[in-house]
Amino acid sequence: MMDTKKISISDYNYPLPDDRIAKFPIKERDLSKLLVYRHGEVSEDIFFHLPDYLPRGSLMVFNNTKVIQARLHFRKDTGALIEIFLLEPAMPADYEQMFVSRGHCEWFCLVGNLKKWKEGRLSKQIQVGSRVVTVTALRIEEMPTSHRIALDWDDTEVTLADVLDATGELPIPPYLNRKTEESDKTAYQTVYSKIKGSVAAPTAGLHFTDEVLADLDAHGIEREELTLHVGAGTFKPVKSERIEGHTMHTEFFCVERKTVARLVAHQAQAIAVGTTSVRTLESLYYIGCKLLKTPNIQEQNLRVGQWEPYEAQGAPSLLPTPVQALQAVVDYLDCNGLKSLNASTQIIIAPGYDYKVVKMLVTNFHQPQSTLLLLVSAFVNGDWRKIYDYALAHGFRFLSYGDSSLLIP
Repeated sequence: MMDTKKISISDYNYPLPDDRIAKFPIKERDLSKLLVYRHGEVSEDIFFHLPDYLPRGSLMVFNNTKVIQARLHFRKDTGALIEIFLLEPAMPADYEQMFVSRGHCEWFCLVGNLKKWKEGRLSKQIQVGSRVVTVTALRIEEMPTSHRIALDWDDTEVTLADVLDATGELPIPPYLNRKTEESDKTAYQTVYSKIKGSVAAPTAGLHFTDEVLADLDAHGIEREELTLHVGAGTFKPVKSERIEGHTMHTEFFCVERKTVARLVAHQAQAIAVGTTSVRTLESLYYIGCKLLKTPNIQEQNLRVGQWEPYEAQGAPSLLPTPVQALQAVVDYLDCNGLKSLNASTQIIIAPGYDYKVVKMLVTNFHQPQSTLLLLVSAFVNGDWRKIYDYALAHGFRFLSYGDSSLLIP
């Protein structure tokens, strides 16, 4: 069996010229190119025809997270510009409660031009509708990879969501090498985005339109949604030669009971839209395994560690089936009177991983030497070079605003 931890990230490199990175999306998002990989064979089409390739009665799962305007800019009296990049809620820690906060909240943040902000409060006035609101920021605590920042504003009729909508900037990916434009506010959101919290879009979903969703329904493809808020860690490069030296970021997800029950009804088989949906669906299996082993586990311990799936590997007959694991999640929710599962995952999916739930994958083309490329390689049993060589040779556009692929191993 492959020792996943010993994988050399340099084996997952490929040449990606800058002119192949899509700086903007095409005008009609569902007319992007679609690479189809089926059982080792590669072909191409346009995304609008995606439903034609999916089995009637299958279940497709989408991540309905919404990108927030997470970049806040303050100018000191000296003229220095300080950027505060909201990463993860600190207080309140719950995303839903955070965005309805009034007057005060705290976030874990990245700080740009930190050397110019030694101490004291930053302050700015903003316009929220007809109201003039003063917003301040104060550094509370330095964390290992971020800073805890208190945000205050002097109008309790105004929510944090209002503040961000009025003054925040949408954080488009750094590799686009350009400033955020007004068009990104729409283009960098999926048409089904609902739950605010991400600082990066689940980009595989950017190709879907209302027309494609309606066509999925017409083809008898069932749809469910989950929520995983994408953090800035999604862009974190693998700097170690072997992936055992790379620490995955923790991501929080929420899956409704009805979605898990629908997965059980589909024999724990799903078509995932995007790598964030993959990580959530696969993490559900390991959450279920924990619950089967320790039914009374505390909710805060419902998390999947980076290497947990590999430590759990063994004879298939000794492991719970995917249906058993997901049913355990349903039973846990019912026993505790919960409508949804809230948990976290640090899972890394790389060659050597045994997929439990995801049977087909819709995804974009990812950066060289990235954990997302490792995930794709694991899904297609190491055949990623055939896919990427074809895409490079046939004019496909890469990364967040690029083209799409349907992978059927």
